[in-house]
Amino acid sequence: MDFTDITKTVAPWIGTALGGPLGGMAVVAAANALGITEPTTDALKQAISSATPEQMLALKNADQAFSVQMQSLGFKQTLDLARLATANNKDAKGMRLSAKSQVPAILAVMVTLGFFGILIGMLLGVLKSAENQALLIMLGALGAAWGAIVNYYFGSSAGSADKTNLLAQAQPIKSV
Repeated sequence: MDFTDITKTVAPWIGTALGGPLGGMAVVAAANALGITEPTTDALKQAISSATPEQMLALKNADQAFSVQMQSLGFKQTLDLARLATANNKDAKGMRLSAKSQVPAILAVMVTLGFFGILIGMLLGVLKSAENQALLIMLGALGAAWGAIVNYYFGSSAGSADKTNLLAQAQPIKSV
């Protein structure tokens, strides 16, 4: 079980918001509950993986406060937050298709070539990572960007898992 599954189990509102445009608010709420001084997703992952029962209770309490905050913003249930995340991704892809700009595709090709170029250079011994910390930083940044590109163009397994969970929670359709 990864950290988002754990978060969705203990704090469903915060866990659902993590994957969407309100993710920053969710990270701050969870970080404050767990006593994290630097509210980042990585710090949250680490804190949840080693959380004590008291910290998990604090996260649950923070989720209740977060749900009140979200409901005051018009989100009546966690499914509303999940729909917002889905609509946000759909809008970004729709904009790219309607604008017919080649810039995203060109950037995707450049990042892919850079990422695999550095990897091949390191494997062949042309680029020596032990002597160059900047190279490792660049490789990490390109790797993260490449993952986002693959997610953008081909979808994500997280979105698929969310869809499966939403379908499992949905009311069955009565046959006529």
